[in-house]
Amino acid sequence: MTPQRLQEITGRYPQLTLGIVGDFCLDRYFDIDPAKSETSIETGLEVHNITRVRCQPGAAGTILNNLVALGVGTLIPVGMRGRDGEGYELHGALASQPGVRLESFVDSADIRTFTYTKPLVFEPGRAPRELNRLDIKNWNPTPAPLQTALAERVEALAGSCDGIILMDQVDRAETGVVTKRVLEAVGRVARKRPELPIVADSRRGLSGFPRVIFKMNHAELAVMTSLERSAGVEAIQKAAAQLAERNQRPVFVTLAEHGIVGADPSGESHHVASLPLRGEIDIVGAGDAVTANLTAALAAGATLQESMVLAMCAASVVIHQLGTTGTASPAQIAERLASCL
Repeated sequence: MTPQRLQEITGRYPQLTLGIVGDFCLDRYFDIDPAKSETSIETGLEVHNITRVRCQPGAAGTILNNLVALGVGTLIPVGMRGRDGEGYELHGALASQPGVRLESFVDSADIRTFTYTKPLVFEPGRAPRELNRLDIKNWNPTPAPLQTALAERVEALAGSCDGIILMDQVDRAETGVVTKRVLEAVGRVARKRPELPIVADSRRGLSGFPRVIFKMNHAELAVMTSLERSAGVEAIQKAAAQLAERNQRPVFVTLAEHGIVGADPSGESHHVASLPLRGEIDIVGAGDAVTANLTAALAAGATLQESMVLAMCAASVVIHQLGTTGTASPAQIAERLASCL
């Protein structure tokens, strides 16, 4: 890809409107100074003193953060939060982002706000060290009225978006935003607007999802096809192409340090290698950066292969950001691309 073509694609981002449907969580970082460590008089256990609290949108919110960094003009999250302190923090973190419209973000007293709390120890001269994470999740099915409200908001997106991202982050089915009822609504949108790029990702796999653009890893592809888990890139390209032909939608398969494969419904497939490492890395958020860049690029008119090149550059930028869930701007992507030309 030339710098001119990169500029042409990313130059369209401010005019785009993208919807993000999925599980938004609060990423809450507790920065710990070990020099201020104490011992509890009551328990005798070590006390970690927190010197700074940082809150930012996580899970689907990490995708949103990447779209903000890319300069996408309007972002409409479709998600849910509890009426609790974490929900207040999440709403504030989303509202502070430029271009974010929250009219489709639902709050409910019947759920808790999905939260990852990450204690980080900051020692001089060392990368931040993460202690055991503390999670708040919902373990019961999402209440039916809430599912209905979310499905209605998904269908309302159809007429106003240039692309939609579907992000299923929860470990237990039917306990998050992407329930069967919401998937039915996504299916109706996909049939109504087949040209609309709808990119879906799920940590539990994409079986049962409607015919949209699948973004998955090697293991998830193996579950949906006859692909062996030890298969090489050539076999993965073939399996991805067969799945794309069957769904009549593109398929992306991420391969960690081996890059990414993309296939379109015609049966054509491509492989784009990952970029060389430049020191210590932190892979947290890399997959979300890939999802954000694939979707934004496709919505802006990029080809399948161009979108994968941008996604690999963005992933390279993100994994070299330590102690946070990183993002990549068009300038950073352009710099990384230039270093490889």
